[in-house]
Amino acid sequence: MGLIVNGKWVDQWYDTSKSQGEFKRQQSRFRDTISANGPYKPEAGRYHLYVSLACPWAHRTLIFRQLKQLQNIISVSCVKPEMRQNGWEFDPQNSNYKDHLFASDYLYQLYLKAAPDYQGRVTVPVLWDKHTHQIVNNESSEIIRIFNSAFNPLTGNDDDYYPAALQTEIDAINDRIYHQINNGVYRAGFATTQTAYETAYDELFTSLDWLETHLGKHRYLVGNTLTEADWRLFTTLVRFDAVYHGHFKCNRNRLSEFHHISNYVRELYQFGTVADTIDLDYTKRHYYASHDTINPTLIVPKGPALDFTIKHDRDLLK
Repeated sequence: MGLIVNGKWVDQWYDTSKSQGEFKRQQSRFRDTISANGPYKPEAGRYHLYVSLACPWAHRTLIFRQLKQLQNIISVSCVKPEMRQNGWEFDPQNSNYKDHLFASDYLYQLYLKAAPDYQGRVTVPVLWDKHTHQIVNNESSEIIRIFNSAFNPLTGNDDDYYPAALQTEIDAINDRIYHQINNGVYRAGFATTQTAYETAYDELFTSLDWLETHLGKHRYLVGNTLTEADWRLFTTLVRFDAVYHGHFKCNRNRLSEFHHISNYVRELYQFGTVADTIDLDYTKRHYYASHDTINPTLIVPKGPALDFTIKHDRDLLK
């Protein structure tokens, strides 16, 4: 865990001294898009995605890469599960965790290659342009919208997870879910005061209770079809019992104890090839073996036993 300061890597945990113990997430810096009229044009083989299989933000982009049939359009490199004193690391000797473009040792080297003046945290996902050697975007919410439509002429896949008629509703529900659930688990887990932790915890479970009621009446979050709101939520929910319940002390309930939420998670897990983007063993290893301020022994738990392939009952809701 660390950040870049004045062109150099510094191993430093989050500083919550000025925020009353509350975790504050850094804003993403690279915010360009891909379009036929811009400098970054939709071309096969031009772009490369850097991810961690543990990160729910990166997971969104992997899901959209699958949903939109971009596997042969956008290549991928994955970092090692552990994130220690050098941040996200690659293993040049292991093809599973290799930087396939530059054989880098650390992800922060990529940030400095793109922007020598960069300062701040080094995060995934990263959408890289092989032509200009620049980071196009490192904000997951924007990358999934790029994937949703920019490459449609190349793939012929016109599935739309951000339809114009539902965008206002999607944006509103995304906002609640981001603050109280997606980032809410981190606000609880990375809090350094009891008050900050309990505030995040209470908001999280208030929203999960609301979600359980909503999903008892509606099959999806917005409208009668899957949208980006569902996928943004899913990447947090699928990790909840394995990681956030224990490691981040979000332990009022497991999601398996919520009937409608647990069935909803299983439906999304079983959708298309989404399951291929999930590795919970890797995910647990990242969280438990990286955050020694939270888990000083770095012991990775063997459980819980989770089976997302069990038949769901969401077909009953139309």
